[in-house]
Parts: sequence; C-alpha cells; structure tokens
Amino acid sequence: MPQITTPSLIIDELKGIYVCEFTSSRILDETNIKEIGDALSKLVDGRESPRILLDFLNVDHLSSAALGMLINVNNRVKQRKGQLRLCKIRPQILEVFAITKLNRLFKILPTREEAMQSFTTH
Repeated sequence: MPQITTPSLIIDELKGIYVCEFTSSRILDETNIKEIGDALSKLVDGRESPRILLDFLNVDHLSSAALGMLINVNNRVKQRKGQLRLCKIRPQILEVFAITKLNRLFKILPTREEAMQSFTTH
C-alpha cells in the first residue's frame, strides 16, 4: 500500500501494520478530529483483524473529543479482532491518559520499535 497522507495523518504500512503519524501538534478542533476518525475507520473497516499503530511524536495537545474518537476507534478495532497500539506520547498527554484511566484501555509503548514488536500475529 502506498503512503496515504491526509492533512492530519501520514499512514504507511509496514509488515502488515498500519503506522499512522499525526502531522498536527494540536488535535483539538472538530473538523480535524472527524477527519482523523474517518481515516482510521477506513483502515479498521478495510481489513479483517487490523493492526494499527498511532504515533504521537508530534502531538502536544489532545481535546476530550479526540480522546473520545480514539476510544471509538479502539472499540471498532476490537470488534474486528484487531490490535491498536499507541507510542511516543508526551508526558503531559500521558498524564491525561492516566487521570482518565485510558492508559488501562490502550496499549501504550514508549517507542515505535517496541510498539511494532508488541503486535501479535494471528
């Protein structure tokens, strides 16, 4: 699959895993969040047992609506018996995940390499 780029995401496929890198440092506005949600939903719906890695390297701010979108994507991935991983989340955002207990819902890894290795093959 060739690289897919939206204004908010760069999506590559490596070893059967969709690697999605956020291009924006602030995932706050509704249009941006909907666009990301739509792009991720297409990845989830396009494959049985999708494996998706979200790389937060560039992200400084996430809104509660963005967290909601991530929860929805996670639920859809689970329904399709897939796997979702998050990596490179900055400390201030990781704190939000911890406060909201979302760090228990999502599998969060410090590096892209560790996240890639954490995927299991079916």
